[in-house]
Amino acid sequence: MSDAIIAESITITGHGGDTIEAYSARPLEPGKPAGGVVVIHHMPGYDAGTKEIARTFAVHGYNAVVPNLYWREAPGASPDDAAAAVRALGGVPDERLVGDVAGAAAYLKGLPTANGKVGVIGYCSGGRQSFLAAVSLPLDAAVDCYGAFIVGDPPAGLPLKVGPIVDKTPDLSCPLLGLFGADDQYPSPEQVAELEAALKAAGKTYEFHSYEGAGHAFFSVNRPAYRPEAAMDGWAKIFAFYGEHLA
Repeated sequence: MSDAIIAESITITGHGGDTIEAYSARPLEPGKPAGGVVVIHHMPGYDAGTKEIARTFAVHGYNAVVPNLYWREAPGASPDDAAAAVRALGGVPDERLVGDVAGAAAYLKGLPTANGKVGVIGYCSGGRQSFLAAVSLPLDAAVDCYGAFIVGDPPAGLPLKVGPIVDKTPDLSCPLLGLFGADDQYPSPEQVAELEAALKAAGKTYEFHSYEGAGHAFFSVNRPAYRPEAAMDGWAKIFAFYGEHLA
């Protein structure tokens, strides 16, 4: 494993042919084929923490890209301001998300070092969107980190205009890794169990892990919700999963 990488802001073609900002991180190992990872940022936005995740994948030998899902509403705005603007509009429309992930996957497949395989990962709202991408696009692997509202509706007062998508489980195009906090409310353990039952019923390949003492956002190092042991084990599970399906 080399720690030599290049990371930079780029533009990609997203949904509807729109040009949107993205953040690319790639290993500097000329000629070595690499799998690709589309990193879907969480609801707080296209922020420093998400870019660090992309760089982590690059250090581990993957080409990674983070599409800025909020670029249309708030180009150049701070992550907090962009997230507030999009949240007020009800979140990112599902159709647009799929188009932006498709554009990010096309970018990864077009890189000189691409091995042709692309996975997706998302946290929080991005976890739901990772699942949505995997039931809508031909992908090789998907990781859902505590994605809310795959099962169940948002609570009253939350402005998100999203609904459950568990009914799309039969369309899942690739193996799924799910990482959840046993103390989370969205998704709750019961909702995780409902998703698992749907995957079993559809005969899909999946691997779920739930962590006791962890709630929502346990991967977030800059939040009180951070749980180091759960996060470190989760990272090990992610790299093993991608090593099997994207290498």
